[in-house]
Order: sequence, then C-alpha cells, then structure tokens
Amino acid sequence: MALGGSAAMFAVNFTHPLELVKVRIQASGLGIVETCKGVMRNEGIAAFWKGLAFAYGREMSYTSIKLGAYAPVRDALGAGKDSPFYMKFLAGAITGGVGSVAGNPFDVLKTLAQTNTGKAGLAELVGNMYRDQGIAGFYRGVEVNIMRACVLNATKMGVYDISKGYVCDYTGWSRKEVRTSFAAAFIAGFFMTCTVAPWDMLRTKLMNQPTDKKIYNGFSDCLTKTVQADGVLSLWRGFVPIWARFAPQATLQLLTIEALYTLCGFKSI
Repeated sequence: MALGGSAAMFAVNFTHPLELVKVRIQASGLGIVETCKGVMRNEGIAAFWKGLAFAYGREMSYTSIKLGAYAPVRDALGAGKDSPFYMKFLAGAITGGVGSVAGNPFDVLKTLAQTNTGKAGLAELVGNMYRDQGIAGFYRGVEVNIMRACVLNATKMGVYDISKGYVCDYTGWSRKEVRTSFAAAFIAGFFMTCTVAPWDMLRTKLMNQPTDKKIYNGFSDCLTKTVQADGVLSLWRGFVPIWARFAPQATLQLLTIEALYTLCGFKSI
C-alpha cells in the first residue's frame, strides 16, 4: 500500500491546482476563467496549492488503500484476467470505501483550506474545527465520501483493469508496457469523471460548511436542496476541471504505481 501512497503523493503535486479550481467552482458557481482570474488577482499563484499538506495526508491514507490494496483484494476475490467486470468493480469499491474512512479528516481540512480566501493557517483550521465540532467534525460528509470513493475507485480501477485487456487485445502490446498503462489510464479518467462528478459536488458542499454551523443535515438533505435550487445538471458542475484533474492524475498515479511494482518485482495490475 505504501507504493500506492507514494504514487499518489507524486501525482498530487501536479494536479492540486486543478483540484482547487474545481472546489472553488463547486462552492461558488463561477466559471473556470473567472475562478482562475480571481485566485490570481486576490491571492497570487501560490494559492493554487492551498491545502497541499492536507492533500499529502489524504493520499497517504485514502489513496494508499484504494490504489495499493486493489490488486491484493482483486486477487483475493478471484477476479483474474477473464473474470466478469463486476468483480473488478467490487474490488475497487471495497478498497475505495475503506480508504475514504481513513482519509476523511484530511478531505474535510483540504476542502476548507482550498475554499479559504483569507490567511488562516493549517493549525488555525484544525483548531477551529476541533473547537466547534470536536472529532466528529473531521468526519462530516463521511457518508457521501464513502459513496463517492466506492464509485470512483470501482470505475477507476475496474475500467483501467478492463481497458488494459482491450488495449492489449487490440494492439498486441503487453500489460506491462507504459503505452498500455497510459491508454488505459486515460480511458479510466474520462469514465471516472462521468460517474463521480455528482458525488464530488455533494461532498464539497457538505465539507465546506462553516465549522460553527450546519447548512445541510446529511447527504439526502444536501442532494434535495441542491437539486431544488439549481437543478439536476448542477450536480455535474465543474465537470471540465474534474476531468482535467482526473485524467492526468489517474494517468500519473497508475503509471507510477506500475513502475514501482515493476521495480519491486511485483506483477502489473
């Protein structure tokens, strides 16, 4: 699992600015250009990496499990090369769900840091959360985060695993080749965006609530109020930056972990 976390920490350095833009769009409803201009004008270029420390914590907890444990769980379920696709999706959902519980506190703090347009530091964000809501505050939105993680990792790892097979069959490339992993990861990134965007929107809304009050009473209330206020399609708000983040992030993560697997003598995913 350490290999999965290492791969994710490497990738997040490059994709974190896209994540910040996506979160700001979901929270404000502004467009991509307006959001980017606002960050540059009011906070400077360094602001695109706000919350990076929490992102590292998230990757070392959540992604270590969802990415690093996928192959062992898949193999434990007996979901080999010729197994039905739902078995690979199940393996991804299990590791994603478990990982999301471990990473939820970092997700909450990362979201608050990314939407914070002031000068609040890491210690202040953590202190305010603990003062106002206690330990439970770090787990707000955990239900939708688990749902999101199950859908995301099932799609990501399932589509990636299956796509590698199709790419190999179509091109004659081997599963260990970088070009095979690259093509499969890019395909997985698109499908991840389609399935995860609504869950991502709701997670941002739940986690971005002020530390001293609750705007939504859980997942169902957040979903109902969002659809009533902005319509169903608003659940896919931020689709472009999500895709712009998921495609390279999935590619970087999966290429890196495949390289680490090869380096350590493990078989490829």
